[in-house]
Amino acid sequence: MPPLTMVRAFEAVGRTASMRRAAADLGVCHTVVSRHVRNLEGWLGARLVESGPRGVVLTDEGRAFHRTVAAAFDLIAEATRELKPARARGLLRLWCVPGLAARWLAPRLADLQAALPEVEIVLKATTERPDFAHHEADAEIRYAAGPDAVGRSVLLERSRLFPVASPAWVAARAPVTRLADLEQQRLIHEESRDQWRRWFEATGHRPLGDLAGPRLWYASSALDAAGAGQGVALATRLQAADDIVAGRLVELLETEVDLGGYWFVAPEARWSDPVLARFRTWLARSVAETRGGETKRPAARA
Repeated sequence: MPPLTMVRAFEAVGRTASMRRAAADLGVCHTVVSRHVRNLEGWLGARLVESGPRGVVLTDEGRAFHRTVAAAFDLIAEATRELKPARARGLLRLWCVPGLAARWLAPRLADLQAALPEVEIVLKATTERPDFAHHEADAEIRYAAGPDAVGRSVLLERSRLFPVASPAWVAARAPVTRLADLEQQRLIHEESRDQWRRWFEATGHRPLGDLAGPRLWYASSALDAAGAGQGVALATRLQAADDIVAGRLVELLETEVDLGGYWFVAPEARWSDPVLARFRTWLARSVAETRGGETKRPAARA
Protein backbone atom coordinates (compact mmCIF):
# COMPACT_ATOMS: atom_id res chain seq x y z
CA MET A 1 0.00 0.00 0.00
CA PRO A 2 1.14 3.59 -0.60
CA PRO A 3 1.80 5.73 2.51
CA LEU A 4 -1.55 6.90 3.87
CA THR A 5 -0.33 10.50 4.26
CA MET A 6 -0.01 10.69 0.48
CA VAL A 7 -3.39 9.06 -0.06
CA ARG A 8 -5.05 11.37 2.47
CA ALA A 9 -3.63 14.43 0.72
CA PHE A 10 -4.86 13.17 -2.66
CA GLU A 11 -8.34 12.46 -1.26
CA ALA A 12 -8.59 16.03 0.06
CA VAL A 13 -7.42 17.47 -3.27
CA GLY A 14 -9.98 15.43 -5.19
CA ARG A 15 -12.75 16.42 -2.78
CA THR A 16 -11.98 20.16 -2.75
CA ALA A 17 -10.63 20.52 -6.33
CA SER A 18 -7.86 22.73 -4.95
CA MET A 19 -4.40 22.26 -3.47
CA ARG A 20 -4.88 25.27 -1.18
CA ARG A 21 -8.33 24.24 0.06
CA ALA A 22 -7.06 20.69 0.64
CA ALA A 23 -4.14 22.12 2.62
CA ALA A 24 -6.51 24.21 4.75
CA ASP A 25 -8.67 21.15 5.31
CA LEU A 26 -5.68 19.11 6.49
CA GLY A 27 -4.02 21.94 8.40
CA VAL A 28 -0.77 21.90 6.41
CA CYS A 29 0.97 24.05 3.80
CA HIS A 30 -0.26 23.68 0.22
CA THR A 31 3.28 22.84 -0.91
CA VAL A 32 3.18 19.81 1.39
CA VAL A 33 -0.08 18.65 -0.21
CA SER A 34 1.34 19.17 -3.70
CA ARG A 35 4.45 17.17 -2.81
CA HIS A 36 2.37 14.31 -1.38
CA VAL A 37 0.28 14.13 -4.55
CA ARG A 38 3.37 14.14 -6.79
CA ASN A 39 4.95 11.41 -4.67
CA LEU A 40 1.77 9.35 -4.86
CA GLU A 41 1.75 9.68 -8.65
CA GLY A 42 5.36 8.50 -8.70
CA TRP A 43 4.56 5.59 -6.38
CA LEU A 44 1.62 4.51 -8.57
CA GLY A 45 3.26 5.32 -11.88
CA ALA A 46 0.11 7.15 -13.01
CA ARG A 47 -0.96 10.76 -13.53
CA LEU A 48 -3.77 11.53 -11.05
CA VAL A 49 -4.35 15.30 -11.27
CA GLU A 50 -4.07 18.09 -13.80
CA SER A 51 -4.20 21.85 -13.33
CA GLY A 52 -7.12 23.58 -15.06
CA PRO A 53 -8.48 27.14 -15.25
CA ARG A 54 -10.90 26.40 -12.40
CA GLY A 55 -8.48 24.51 -10.19
CA VAL A 56 -7.29 20.93 -9.94
CA VAL A 57 -8.96 18.37 -12.21
CA LEU A 58 -8.68 14.63 -11.71
CA THR A 59 -7.62 12.46 -14.62
CA ASP A 60 -9.57 9.33 -15.51
CA GLU A 61 -7.15 7.29 -13.40
CA GLY A 62 -7.43 9.88 -10.63
CA ARG A 63 -11.24 9.75 -10.58
CA ALA A 64 -11.25 5.96 -10.39
CA PHE A 65 -8.68 5.93 -7.58
CA HIS A 66 -10.43 8.78 -5.72
CA ARG A 67 -13.78 6.96 -5.65
CA THR A 68 -12.13 4.03 -3.91
CA VAL A 69 -10.02 5.94 -1.40
CA ALA A 70 -12.86 8.35 -0.53
CA ALA A 71 -15.14 5.40 0.23
CA ALA A 72 -12.37 3.84 2.32
CA PHE A 73 -11.88 6.98 4.41
CA ASP A 74 -15.64 7.23 4.91
CA LEU A 75 -15.67 3.66 6.24
CA ILE A 76 -12.78 4.42 8.60
CA ALA A 77 -14.50 7.57 9.89
CA GLU A 78 -17.79 5.76 10.46
CA ALA A 79 -16.08 2.83 12.19
CA THR A 80 -14.19 5.24 14.44
CA ARG A 81 -17.37 7.08 15.34
CA GLU A 82 -19.11 3.83 16.27
CA LEU A 83 -16.22 2.66 18.46
CA LYS A 84 -15.61 5.89 20.35
CA PRO A 85 -17.38 6.16 23.73
CA ALA A 86 -20.41 8.44 23.77
CA ARG A 87 -18.71 10.97 26.07
CA ALA A 88 -15.67 11.15 23.79
CA ARG A 89 -18.05 12.16 21.00
CA GLY A 90 -19.03 15.35 22.86
CA LEU A 91 -18.11 17.59 19.96
CA LEU A 92 -20.26 20.07 18.05
CA ARG A 93 -18.73 21.25 14.77
CA LEU A 94 -20.92 24.06 13.48
CA TRP A 95 -20.60 26.02 10.23
CA CYS A 96 -22.49 29.32 10.32
CA VAL A 97 -22.92 32.32 8.03
CA PRO A 98 -20.34 34.93 9.17
CA GLY A 99 -22.71 37.76 10.09
CA LEU A 100 -24.76 35.63 12.47
CA ALA A 101 -21.68 33.82 13.81
CA ALA A 102 -19.82 37.02 14.71
CA ARG A 103 -22.65 39.26 15.88
CA TRP A 104 -25.15 36.89 17.49
CA LEU A 105 -23.71 33.44 18.14
CA ALA A 106 -20.20 34.34 19.35
CA PRO A 107 -21.47 36.70 22.11
CA ARG A 108 -23.69 33.84 23.35
CA LEU A 109 -21.05 31.08 23.42
CA ALA A 110 -20.85 31.11 27.22
CA ASP A 111 -24.61 30.55 27.44
CA LEU A 112 -24.38 27.81 24.81
CA GLN A 113 -21.51 26.16 26.69
CA ALA A 114 -23.61 26.21 29.86
CA ALA A 115 -26.40 24.44 27.97
CA LEU A 116 -23.93 21.85 26.60
CA PRO A 117 -21.34 21.67 29.42
CA GLU A 118 -19.68 18.43 28.29
CA VAL A 119 -19.51 19.37 24.60
CA GLU A 120 -16.56 20.97 22.81
CA ILE A 121 -17.88 23.63 20.43
CA VAL A 122 -16.03 24.29 17.16
CA LEU A 123 -17.55 27.23 15.27
CA LYS A 124 -16.55 28.05 11.69
CA ALA A 125 -17.84 31.32 10.24
CA THR A 126 -18.22 30.74 6.51
CA THR A 127 -20.55 31.09 3.54
CA GLU A 128 -19.44 27.69 2.23
CA ARG A 129 -21.60 24.60 2.65
CA PRO A 130 -20.17 21.64 4.59
CA ASP A 131 -19.89 18.19 3.08
CA PHE A 132 -21.85 16.11 5.58
CA ALA A 133 -20.94 12.91 3.74
CA HIS A 134 -17.28 13.56 4.56
CA HIS A 135 -18.03 14.66 8.14
CA GLU A 136 -16.83 18.24 7.65
CA ALA A 137 -19.44 19.48 10.13
CA ASP A 138 -22.20 18.19 12.39
CA ALA A 139 -24.61 20.98 11.46
CA GLU A 140 -24.82 24.36 9.79
CA ILE A 141 -26.81 27.56 10.07
CA ARG A 142 -27.37 29.23 6.71
CA TYR A 143 -29.31 32.23 5.40
CA ALA A 144 -31.58 31.33 2.50
CA ALA A 145 -35.02 31.86 1.01
CA GLY A 146 -36.03 28.31 1.90
CA PRO A 147 -34.84 24.80 2.73
CA ASP A 148 -32.86 22.73 0.25
CA ALA A 149 -32.10 19.09 -0.41
CA VAL A 150 -28.91 19.02 1.71
CA GLY A 151 -29.75 17.17 4.92
CA ARG A 152 -32.77 18.01 7.04
CA SER A 153 -33.57 21.59 7.95
CA VAL A 154 -35.75 23.66 10.25
CA LEU A 155 -36.42 27.40 10.09
CA LEU A 156 -34.99 29.31 13.06
CA GLU A 157 -36.35 32.72 12.06
CA ARG A 158 -37.76 34.41 9.00
CA SER A 159 -35.73 37.60 9.26
CA ARG A 160 -36.77 41.15 8.47
CA LEU A 161 -33.95 43.02 6.69
CA PHE A 162 -33.61 46.73 7.44
CA PRO A 163 -31.11 49.64 7.14
CA VAL A 164 -29.06 50.66 10.17
CA ALA A 165 -26.50 53.37 10.97
CA SER A 166 -24.74 54.79 14.01
CA PRO A 167 -26.52 57.47 16.08
CA ALA A 168 -23.63 59.85 15.35
CA TRP A 169 -24.01 59.33 11.61
CA VAL A 170 -27.76 60.00 11.84
CA ALA A 171 -27.28 63.12 13.95
CA ALA A 172 -24.76 64.61 11.52
CA ARG A 173 -27.04 64.45 8.47
CA ALA A 174 -30.40 65.64 7.24
CA PRO A 175 -33.19 63.28 8.32
CA VAL A 176 -33.73 60.21 6.12
CA THR A 177 -37.51 60.10 5.88
CA ARG A 178 -38.05 58.49 2.47
CA LEU A 179 -36.54 55.67 0.42
CA ALA A 180 -35.43 58.29 -2.10
CA ASP A 181 -33.40 59.93 0.69
CA LEU A 182 -31.84 56.62 1.62
CA GLU A 183 -30.52 55.79 -1.86
CA GLN A 184 -28.52 59.04 -1.80
CA GLN A 185 -26.63 58.01 1.33
CA ARG A 186 -23.30 56.19 1.59
CA LEU A 187 -24.50 52.58 1.43
CA ILE A 188 -22.25 49.83 2.78
CA HIS A 189 -22.41 46.63 0.73
CA GLU A 190 -21.35 43.05 1.36
CA GLU A 191 -19.72 41.10 -1.48
CA SER A 192 -21.79 42.85 -4.14
CA ARG A 193 -24.43 45.54 -4.55
CA ASP A 194 -27.09 42.94 -5.29
CA GLN A 195 -28.46 42.76 -1.75
CA TRP A 196 -29.22 46.50 -1.60
CA ARG A 197 -30.76 46.37 -5.10
CA ARG A 198 -33.02 43.47 -4.12
CA TRP A 199 -33.94 45.24 -0.89
CA PHE A 200 -35.03 48.40 -2.71
CA GLU A 201 -36.99 46.29 -5.23
CA ALA A 202 -38.81 44.58 -2.35
CA THR A 203 -39.88 47.98 -1.00
CA GLY A 204 -41.29 48.90 -4.41
CA HIS A 205 -38.78 51.70 -4.87
CA ARG A 206 -36.58 51.82 -7.98
CA PRO A 207 -33.28 53.64 -7.28
CA LEU A 208 -32.09 56.12 -9.89
CA GLY A 209 -28.37 55.83 -9.08
CA ASP A 210 -25.90 52.95 -8.93
CA LEU A 211 -26.01 52.62 -5.11
CA ALA A 212 -22.36 53.59 -4.68
CA GLY A 213 -20.45 52.61 -1.59
CA PRO A 214 -17.73 50.28 -0.30
CA ARG A 215 -18.02 46.50 -0.57
CA LEU A 216 -16.82 44.75 2.58
CA TRP A 217 -17.71 41.15 1.68
CA TYR A 218 -19.32 40.01 4.96
CA ALA A 219 -22.28 41.34 6.93
CA SER A 220 -20.26 41.56 10.13
CA SER A 221 -17.70 43.88 8.50
CA ALA A 222 -20.50 45.99 7.00
CA LEU A 223 -22.14 46.41 10.40
CA ASP A 224 -18.79 47.23 12.03
CA ALA A 225 -18.37 49.99 9.45
CA ALA A 226 -21.90 51.27 10.05
CA GLY A 227 -21.29 51.32 13.79
CA ALA A 228 -18.12 53.34 13.16
CA GLY A 229 -20.13 56.01 11.36
CA GLN A 230 -19.13 55.06 7.82
CA GLY A 231 -22.60 54.80 6.30
CA VAL A 232 -25.74 52.67 6.18
CA ALA A 233 -25.73 48.87 6.17
CA LEU A 234 -28.46 46.26 5.91
CA ALA A 235 -29.02 44.00 8.91
CA THR A 236 -31.30 41.25 10.10
CA ARG A 237 -32.89 41.36 13.52
CA LEU A 238 -30.45 38.83 14.98
CA GLN A 239 -27.39 40.51 13.48
CA ALA A 240 -28.25 43.96 14.83
CA ALA A 241 -30.11 43.09 18.04
CA ASP A 242 -27.25 43.55 20.53
CA ASP A 243 -26.01 46.73 18.84
CA ILE A 244 -29.50 48.25 18.81
CA VAL A 245 -30.08 47.44 22.49
CA ALA A 246 -26.66 48.91 23.36
CA GLY A 247 -27.35 52.05 21.30
CA ARG A 248 -24.50 51.47 18.84
CA LEU A 249 -26.88 51.22 15.87
CA VAL A 250 -30.31 52.63 15.07
CA GLU A 251 -32.81 51.57 12.44
CA LEU A 252 -33.61 53.97 9.60
CA LEU A 253 -37.09 54.38 8.13
CA GLU A 254 -39.96 51.95 8.72
CA THR A 255 -39.71 49.02 6.35
CA GLU A 256 -40.97 45.46 6.18
CA VAL A 257 -38.64 43.55 3.83
CA ASP A 258 -38.00 39.81 4.03
CA LEU A 259 -35.37 38.30 1.71
CA GLY A 260 -34.85 35.04 3.57
CA GLY A 261 -34.36 33.38 6.92
CA TYR A 262 -31.94 31.45 9.09
CA TRP A 263 -32.09 27.68 8.68
CA PHE A 264 -30.58 24.98 10.88
CA VAL A 265 -29.39 22.08 8.72
CA ALA A 266 -28.01 18.69 9.78
CA PRO A 267 -27.67 15.21 8.23
CA GLU A 268 -30.93 13.26 8.30
CA ALA A 269 -29.17 10.28 9.91
CA ARG A 270 -27.98 12.42 12.83
CA TRP A 271 -31.05 14.60 13.33
CA SER A 272 -31.99 12.87 16.60
CA ASP A 273 -28.45 12.93 17.98
CA PRO A 274 -28.75 14.12 21.63
CA VAL A 275 -26.17 16.92 21.20
CA LEU A 276 -27.88 18.26 18.07
CA ALA A 277 -31.31 18.00 19.67
CA ARG A 278 -30.17 19.99 22.71
CA PHE A 279 -28.48 22.53 20.47
CA ARG A 280 -31.70 23.03 18.48
CA THR A 281 -33.59 23.59 21.73
CA TRP A 282 -31.03 26.18 22.82
CA LEU A 283 -31.20 27.91 19.42
CA ALA A 284 -35.00 28.16 19.49
CA ARG A 285 -34.97 29.60 23.02
CA SER A 286 -32.15 32.05 22.34
CA VAL A 287 -33.67 33.33 19.10
CA ALA A 288 -36.99 33.91 20.89
CA GLU A 289 -35.25 35.74 23.75
CA THR A 290 -33.21 38.05 21.52
CA ARG A 291 -34.38 41.65 21.75
CA GLY A 292 -33.77 44.54 19.36
CA GLY A 293 -35.28 45.45 16.01
CA GLU A 294 -38.10 42.97 16.41
CA THR A 295 -41.09 45.28 15.97
CA LYS A 296 -43.17 44.78 12.83
CA ARG A 297 -43.37 48.01 10.83
CA PRO A 298 -45.37 49.37 7.89
CA ALA A 299 -43.75 50.09 4.53
CA ALA A 300 -41.76 53.30 4.14
CA ARG A 301 -42.62 56.06 1.69
CA ALA A 302 -40.82 56.23 -1.66
